[in-house]
Amino acid sequence: MSRKSKVNIQYCSYFNSLMTYGIIFWGNSTHSMHVFQLQKRVITIITESRPKNSCRRLFKKLVILPLMSQYIFSLLLFIVNNKDLFQMNSEIHSINFSSTIHQFDKIQNGTCYTGIKVFNHLSTHIKNLSHNVNQFRLALRDFLHFHSFCYLEEYFNSSSNLWT
Repeated sequence: MSRKSKVNIQYCSYFNSLMTYGIIFWGNSTHSMHVFQLQKRVITIITESRPKNSCRRLFKKLVILPLMSQYIFSLLLFIVNNKDLFQMNSEIHSINFSSTIHQFDKIQNGTCYTGIKVFNHLSTHIKNLSHNVNQFRLALRDFLHFHSFCYLEEYFNSSSNLWT
């Protein structure tokens, strides 16, 4: 078994399952930064890297999604798997979702509102795959692994056509 495989098994069995539990509900909270710091520390320890080394490089090398990329991944899978909960914007000739209840702060930080916002920022290419959940999942994972977003702002500040 290769060193990379051992590291992935250690990471997934000891940390990832705990980190991703209910992530769509807490991934956008202020506490997520503490969990992200723990994730970086775990990656550093199991790879026996120096604490000052860039973890982004390690995430890519190990094919592990940083916390915020995992949050985006889980959130978008929730949206795609529960399309019936959302209303399509039929006035616009693209795949976008909308919600009629977004005027309150609690709702704006909630799972559905954030999920819609994140989904609508995706490139059209990936959105078009949302009819086939397996293809969507694979394309989304590749996109998030390639960019390794560590902060939600990075995702929203990126061009939605980063991956066409």
